[in-house]
Amino acid sequence: MKYLSEFRDPEIAQSLLARIEAAVTRPWAVMEVCGGQTHSIIRYGIDQLLPEGLSLIHGPGCPVCVTPLEMIDRSLAIAARDGVVFCSFGDMLRVPGSSRDLTMVRAEGGDVRVVYSPLDALAIARDNLDREVVFFAVGFETTAPATAMAVHVARREGLGNFSMLVSHVLVPPAIGAIAASAASRVDGFLAAGHVCTVMGSAPYEPLSELHQVPIVVTGFEPVDVLDGIRRCVRQLESGRHEVENAYPRAVRRDGNPAAKAMLDDVFDVCDRRWRGIGVIPASGWRLSERYASFDAERRFDVADVQVEEPARCRAGDVLQGLITPDECECFGGECTPRNPLGAPMVSSEGACAAYYQYRYQYRGADG
Repeated sequence: MKYLSEFRDPEIAQSLLARIEAAVTRPWAVMEVCGGQTHSIIRYGIDQLLPEGLSLIHGPGCPVCVTPLEMIDRSLAIAARDGVVFCSFGDMLRVPGSSRDLTMVRAEGGDVRVVYSPLDALAIARDNLDREVVFFAVGFETTAPATAMAVHVARREGLGNFSMLVSHVLVPPAIGAIAASAASRVDGFLAAGHVCTVMGSAPYEPLSELHQVPIVVTGFEPVDVLDGIRRCVRQLESGRHEVENAYPRAVRRDGNPAAKAMLDDVFDVCDRRWRGIGVIPASGWRLSERYASFDAERRFDVADVQVEEPARCRAGDVLQGLITPDECECFGGECTPRNPLGAPMVSSEGACAAYYQYRYQYRGADG
């Protein structure tokens, strides 16, 4: 199958591994930013095949994981209201809030529905004009254009019963925050290819120059990841720091102009809190004043919801690459996919879920 089988080819992977091993002369730490890349790395054991001294650090690139607790609690408060149909991607339903999650709200009688697109939520609003329909808009640059399109259409059609709880975040400011942190031990980054299909690779160029780190735009299959690592190591060994595009089959330097125009029309950039990390300046989107009437936070007055982070959850340390999931004392015991303390154990792109699915379950709790 073109664009899939060749990027899982064992011979190509072995060749790339050999080239990486030949290039490495000193220790390096490379962060893969996206949770999809993390799952590929853990599933195929890529981190265990790399030469000694070359380590991978898992980054904050899971949109479900980084959605802040206050937004989860606001979603719970809205979903529990009478007359509301609350629509969300399925990953969000079991993300813990301060005291419960959306599945519990649904069990208590709330009308919580899983949708596959914001346009699905829009269709529900058209079919239920006597009810308030709210879409929980989370994700990176990858999903934000569809959110923007949905609210754009809602405004054009004059749908008064549709709104959005917006918690979209931007990846480049998070990479900048990690690169600038005194605690960071990252020498280079593998940037998420799907984010760059929308925004392009150009937004990373000033970051690479400012922090003098290589940033390689990388895909998600094993050969993609290995080629990204190879290019990053090649730059590090030669003392260079540039943006390279190792995902040219999907990414252009300037991204998708139509998608970016829709984002500019609907959203304003804002400061945004990342769960477990804190506030990162200019790292999120909110509805612009033109679309303020579709803002569920304003419509339902939930800005003052009080939150309580679980004291024992170390998701923030995992998301910043300070520890691996299995270095958390709760991993596999107090925290499992069935009883998660934090979002990284729930999300299909979460690092804790990857370790649990591909390593902990396989070798057993005592392995």
